Parts: sequence; C-alpha cells; structure tokens
Amino acid sequence: MLINPNTSADTTAMMTAIARRTLGSSVRGVTVARGPRMLTDPAALRASVPEVVAAARRALAAGDCAGLVVGAFGDPGVAELRAFAGVPVVGLAEAACAEAAAGGVRFGVATTTPDLAEAIGRRIADLGLADRYTGIRLTRGDARLLSAEPEALREELAEAVRACVVRDGARAVVIGGGPLAEAADALRERFDVPVVAPVPAACRRIARELARSDPANLLGP
Repeated sequence: MLINPNTSADTTAMMTAIARRTLGSSVRGVTVARGPRMLTDPAALRASVPEVVAAARRALAAGDCAGLVVGAFGDPGVAELRAFAGVPVVGLAEAACAEAAAGGVRFGVATTTPDLAEAIGRRIADLGLADRYTGIRLTRGDARLLSAEPEALREELAEAVRACVVRDGARAVVIGGGPLAEAADALRERFDVPVVAPVPAACRRIARELARSDPANLLGP
C-alpha cells in the first residue's frame, strides 16, 4: 500500500503508477482523508501524521497489506506506523537518501519547497547521513503553481540538480518530494551522476525488506 499524505488523488495515481513499474500490479494507492493538496511547510507535514496513521489502520484492517510506503519526502508517520503496523514501513526520504549515500557518496537534495528545507536537513541528520549531505537546492517560484506545469517543473528541478553537482560537489542528487516523482523519473537520464527518484527507491527498499521477512513476498512485475 502506498499512502499519499496529501489529498491530491492525481498525485496518488501518479505515484502508484510509478510504484507499479517497480513492484507490479499488487501496489494499491490510498489518499488521506483530510489535509492540504500539497505539503509545503512543517505544520502541514506534522498535521498529516494522524491522517497517515488512520489510512494505514484502514489498510491493515483489510488483512491483505504486506507493506506500507509513505509517499511524502518528510516521512510523516513512518515512526508511528512502525510502532504498531507489524509489516515493513518505508518512507521516501529515508529510502532515497540511503540509496544516494550508499558507499559513502556525497549527495544533495533538489526540491521545490523552501519552507521544508530545515526539516529535510533534520531528517537527513536523524538518518545518520549528515556527513554525506552537501545541502539543498531549490527551484524558483511557488511550488503549487510550478506543480501545475510539468515541463517548467522538470526544467527548474534540472537547474537545482545542476547546482547540487556544480556548486556543492554532490555526486548523487535526490529529488525531494512525492509529487515530484514523475519529474524525477524524467531527469535520471540527463545527468552523469545518479538522480535518485524517491518513489522507486522506496519500492526497491520495501521489496528487499519483504524478501528478507518472507521470500514468498518477493514482489515484481
């Protein structure tokens, strides 16, 4: 189950489609019942936690949920879900940043939400990756308006990725946001360094965790 912590059903459908390319048709997407259409500041991120927990409880009550992916880069509710879920739980930030930093690689984050820059830095520190983090680079303009223009979003994110590499010395760049998943996929072939798309990274991680817990759970197309 992929839980979208914002209330955009279009974003849920987009992330679910990307997740299915990694894990197959067994992925189901669910949108939280209440909250903003885009999480752009720490208050919205915190407010999404009980909604993520409620959505997960509903999914688990159905009895056919093998694992949970939380589809927002701040990983809202991941710690809370791990306290009771009884199935693997993965957040986008933890999966993407760990993948980018593997082998001691220095990595940056490119994203659209300036008000979340400090929260992203804290999350990376909590993951024990601060020594490999080169910093965050941001797109120009309002994140909500930019999200409605896919081509402009891709180009703005490309500039942010380039700044991470050229100015900060990053050798891998994470695209920081669930709603940015489609743009992240499109950017991976445009750079000589890895550009880590968060939804596929989370899916790869949960597939590994499911395989470790029970080889019969190994998912694929």
